[in-house]
This record gives sequence, structure tokens and C-alpha cells, in this order.
Amino acid sequence: MLVPALLAIAFFVLPIVGLASRVPWSDLRRLVSDDASREALGLSLITSLTATVIATLFGLPLAWLLARVQFPGRRLVRSICTLSMVLPPVVAGVALLAALGRRGVVGARLDAWFGLALPFSTPAVVIAQVFVAMPFLVLTVESAIVATDPTVEEAGRTLGASPFYLFSRVTLPSVRPAIVAGMVLTWARALGEFGATITFAGNFPGTTRTLPIATYLALESDIDQALLMSLVLVAVSMAVLISMSDRWTGVVGGRR
Repeated sequence: MLVPALLAIAFFVLPIVGLASRVPWSDLRRLVSDDASREALGLSLITSLTATVIATLFGLPLAWLLARVQFPGRRLVRSICTLSMVLPPVVAGVALLAALGRRGVVGARLDAWFGLALPFSTPAVVIAQVFVAMPFLVLTVESAIVATDPTVEEAGRTLGASPFYLFSRVTLPSVRPAIVAGMVLTWARALGEFGATITFAGNFPGTTRTLPIATYLALESDIDQALLMSLVLVAVSMAVLISMSDRWTGVVGGRR
């Protein structure tokens, strides 16, 4: 078992080592000071943080609903709400266009009634990131809520506590580590989103060109810049996984 395990580790380590070895460290200052790269990084940070806030506001109630409320079709609802985790990113972008594009199911009405066109705009970037990243928060928090002892909430109900009081003063504090883990994972996924973003939001400098898109474009014109931006994304993702690994494992395993 040791030999194939070591080969598997080497399989994952080798691309990272290759990336780090190809980065032109002597030109690091020039590459970091590039205006286009900084603009793409700034846009990625703003949109990914906004997407994380929105995903948290809507994902927490959804996680509670799936964990605590028994209703017909709950498994189907959970599957639909987490489907974007396994969808090809381009398919997710096409689905968003079909729903929110100018000829989409909802987008056509938004355009006709309010003159609101979402595709190929900065809000479209946020929407794409929320769509692909929110399931990470929902599943993380739902698993933690299911693992908590419901007798405390039941005792609160018998004492006359309102549902909102129980949710805000009992449920949320008990799953706070899972909420933090879910938010960090959601942010990391949103920061690295590419396929749905370029399909639904396009590629416009300063408006929709995020760091992953800029990295892809740099491959055609400046390979050194592409290597550096790739390394930045790898470093961020690695830092997230290392900092949250124990907490994430505990949440998935149902341990407090």
C-alpha cells in the first residue's frame, strides 16, 4: 500500500513543484507591479468576498431548513441546491445565461421591465461565484447542524423561546466553527472560479476579468505572468486548506 500511496502523493506534488520551479523569481517585482494583474486581483478579492457574504446570508437558512425541517422532496431540494458543485463550470455559466441572460427566463423580464441586464457585468461575476460556491457552505453547516444535539432546542421550545431566538442564540453559536469553515471554503472556491464566470460574465478588463481569467489569457502573451498568477492562486488555496483541514475534517465527521 505504501508504494501506490507515495506515487499518488508524487502525482499531486509534482505539478506544484513544476509551477514553483518555472516562476521567474528574478522578475518578481516587475510581474507584481503589473497594472493588469493588480486590477484582476483586486476585482477577484472584491467579488469573491461579496459572493461569500451573499452565500452566507442565504446559505445559513437553507442549511438549517435541510437539517431541521422534514418536508416532501427534501432530498431532491438538497440535490438541486448542491448540483453546481459537480456541474462542469461552463455548463453552470450556460445555465445562468439561460435563466438571467437578456433572453433568459428571468433575465428577459428584468431587461424589459427595469432595463436591467446582468450578463457581462461585475454583478454577473458575483452571481456566478455564488452559484458555484454556496453549496460548500450549505453542506458544511448542514452537516454540523445535523450532528448537534436537538434536545437543547427542544428544551428551549418548551420554555417558550421563539424559533428565531433558538436559531440565533442556540443553533448558530453551536455550529460557529462550521460556519467559519464553510465561509472560508466558499471564499476560496469563489476566488478561483473561472468557467461559469467567463461564460456568464465575459472578459472585460476592470469589470469582469478576474485573476483566473487573467491567468488564462496571460498564457498566450506572457507565460511568466501566468506562472506567477497561478502561483498566487495556489498559495491562497493551500493556505485555506491547511488552516481549515482539522476543522473541516471534524465537521464532516460530525465531531464537535
